[in-house]
Amino acid sequence: MSIKTLDQILEAVRSKPKKRLVAAFANDDHTIEAVNQAIDLGLIDATLVGDHDVILQVCQNLGINPDKFKIVDVKDDVAAANKAVELINNGQGDIIMKGTVSTDKYLKAILNKEFGLVPPKGLLAHIAVTQTPNYHKLLIVSDVAIIPHPDLKQKVTIVKYLINTAHRLGIEQPKVALVAATEQVTDAVPSTIDAAIIAKMAQRGQIKGGIVDGPMGFDLAIDQDSVRIKKFDSPVAGDADCILFPNIEAGNVFYKTNSKLAGGLSGAIVAGAKVPIVLTSRGDSPQTKMYSIALGALLA
Repeated sequence: MSIKTLDQILEAVRSKPKKRLVAAFANDDHTIEAVNQAIDLGLIDATLVGDHDVILQVCQNLGINPDKFKIVDVKDDVAAANKAVELINNGQGDIIMKGTVSTDKYLKAILNKEFGLVPPKGLLAHIAVTQTPNYHKLLIVSDVAIIPHPDLKQKVTIVKYLINTAHRLGIEQPKVALVAATEQVTDAVPSTIDAAIIAKMAQRGQIKGGIVDGPMGFDLAIDQDSVRIKKFDSPVAGDADCILFPNIEAGNVFYKTNSKLAGGLSGAIVAGAKVPIVLTSRGDSPQTKMYSIALGALLA
């Protein structure tokens, strides 16, 4: 049975053994509050890497019992990120989460060639699971936050990440829409050529586990009326489970529009490392951070 809502992800994770989260430089109330909520829901156990005194003060301000966490005292943000990665490599965590350390320092530790979490020639990509009031199921989308202009090879890898995420949500044959500005293949819009190549690769069995088609406009990917009016013939159109965006601008605008204008919800992780990476924005709500932790636990 496939998962249809983000709350069902919470239920699915609760039914499994707890995963262990390591938060890098967890000196802020937003991180500690989200991790605390995840613990209270029975989703995870957690280690907070950061300044011990600051963490205790934040817990006191929030009325949270610090004994819920294992605290590893590291005063410096770079050292805390490196320590969090070390704990994961030592088998002491299944998910890594960003605290107040900047994104560049956080990812630098994760990408470190000597002790990081990304295998040789590995690719990190942002995978978001979104829920909107105007669509009949979850949409799994990428990339909205990491890769500005993915090339053909990177897009193929991202499609595989999307399919894998869909499988973890219980979708046996996810429908992947390769979105572009038009469904016509034209060299004037290079993303349409990439989409056509990827669709043919899937048709020939080079990409397995899902039904992949494109190029198609976003309306054709998710709206049956548009499919009918345009007479567009595709097994994916109007019922997509997954969306591959042509670039970060398209994906990021969708992600924020879904949240800020459509009242949608989301959870997101970065795929491609040894463990799921939780990389939430300062502007993300506590609910988004909660769903992101749950998604990480589901994929771990």
